[in-house]
Amino acid sequence: MIDAGGWLRGARRLESDNANARPGAEISLLVIHNISLPPGRFGGGFIERLFLNTLDCSAHPYFGQLRALRVSAHLLIDRRGRATQFVAFGRRAWHAGESCFAGRTGCNDFSIGIELEGTDQRPYTRAQYRRLLRVTRALMRHYPAITIGRIVGHADIAPGRKTDPGPAFDWTGFRAALKGR
Repeated sequence: MIDAGGWLRGARRLESDNANARPGAEISLLVIHNISLPPGRFGGGFIERLFLNTLDCSAHPYFGQLRALRVSAHLLIDRRGRATQFVAFGRRAWHAGESCFAGRTGCNDFSIGIELEGTDQRPYTRAQYRRLLRVTRALMRHYPAITIGRIVGHADIAPGRKTDPGPAFDWTGFRAALKGR
């Protein structure tokens, strides 16, 4: 499911410039995020344009604060469960920002970031959970240092700064499904 170049088979591929080489760190963490642009609205292609540095910041009042932002995720899963990959898994995407996991800072160095199109408060779709489960299983096979205990939300690695994927994310159901229950 993941090719030799670090691309997910079956995902739409849109390469972002907002990435660079990892510092030789083993990939050992999966970070789940959420995003909607403008906040609370889905579709429209704005997330993709943000990650590709082509967002027209005059298209919506909220976008003005994103003008100088250079971010990416490895993968976006939209509300229909469609996956778009922006950065090969072996490269460092710019998704975590200032972060720390298990006493180790700079989570971008050793993590994979998956964005779910959504908000903290709105339930994610069944299609998103199905795709996220398939992708997570593939990542765990490809990168065995990613274990269930090393799958976290953005809020877990940037507490006080980030809240995603929020209370709408069903961690109990997701982890149970990963364990095969």
